[in-house]
Amino acid sequence: MRVNFDTQAELGLSVTEATTRAQIIAATIATIAEHGYARTTFAKIKERAGLSSTRMISYHFTNKAGLMQAVPSTVSETKAMFLQERSKGLDPGDRPGNLRAHIETSVAFLRDYPECVRVLAELSANADDADGWAMTSVLVGQLRVGGVQRQLKQGQDEGVFGEFAPEVMAMSIAQAIDGVGAAYAADPSTDLDRYGREIADLFERATAPKR
Repeated sequence: MRVNFDTQAELGLSVTEATTRAQIIAATIATIAEHGYARTTFAKIKERAGLSSTRMISYHFTNKAGLMQAVPSTVSETKAMFLQERSKGLDPGDRPGNLRAHIETSVAFLRDYPECVRVLAELSANADDADGWAMTSVLVGQLRVGGVQRQLKQGQDEGVFGEFAPEVMAMSIAQAIDGVGAAYAADPSTDLDRYGREIADLFERATAPKR
């Protein structure tokens, strides 16, 4: 799995410490994707990361809640960078264009980062776990619908989108992408590029102002 980490962003950490921290997060993502959230333990993470002791995880993250705080943040960062790379040259003020880019990129993300997608589903399903991070559900929700909802509302204010409830439309978009994810999991030969284009076409029509 290719996950984007800025090892210099960890204030006060040496390069070695920041690299180890990133290694632990990547191992955690892979472990949750394979075993599920409930069966993810420091012992499994230690083994996957090739660490000598679980104490190295505790050193960087203290407990499971601390580690779970880093996981959705990293997935969010990875997805944002994936979108940025695929949207070069797109005008930030082009709301319909950015909506299409979000949908098509989110569908492509299913193929290129399947572990991240599974992890988001696991975190969402286990957001109320007592050992986890209390803000997990908030961050996962923002990743799934928050940014799109803001884009839709801004587009409405600018007159480029029609009249609808932004929160309902954003959730509908997220659920449509989730549906593609389920189809792809059942059949890996699913043409994700076609799905991405057609879903983007559908929501382009649904969000367009009435003529």
